[in-house]
Amino acid sequence: MPRSMSLKLACVVVLWLLVGAPLAQGAISCVQVKYSLLPCVGYVRGNNAGPAPPDCCKGIRSLKSAARRRLDRQAACKCIKSLAADISDINYSVAAGLPGQCKVHIPYKISPSIDCKRFVSNLS
Repeated sequence: MPRSMSLKLACVVVLWLLVGAPLAQGAISCVQVKYSLLPCVGYVRGNNAGPAPPDCCKGIRSLKSAARRRLDRQAACKCIKSLAADISDINYSVAAGLPGQCKVHIPYKISPSIDCKRFVSNLS
């Protein structure tokens, strides 16, 4: 199956899961995190010096606004770590720069070693 067809199929599955799966008592879900960050995947796979894609920044902003509570932020952090581990050829320097490029402040650096249990700061 060609890569573009696989990506389209994955998008359809994610959309179906997002619409079909209710959020448990307001907690952010990994499906929601995946859907928000899907437009960023291609960008973090390379040595991109250019601006982040607009849809990627839109997803990052929507994820930040959805993760208002401590438990939501911790859940989102765990999902992001899991997603990053599943992306082959991820460039963590590029990934770490995404929030700044999208003008979104997060008080931690995106990395595979972040301790999500300790992440309790308010996102402002």
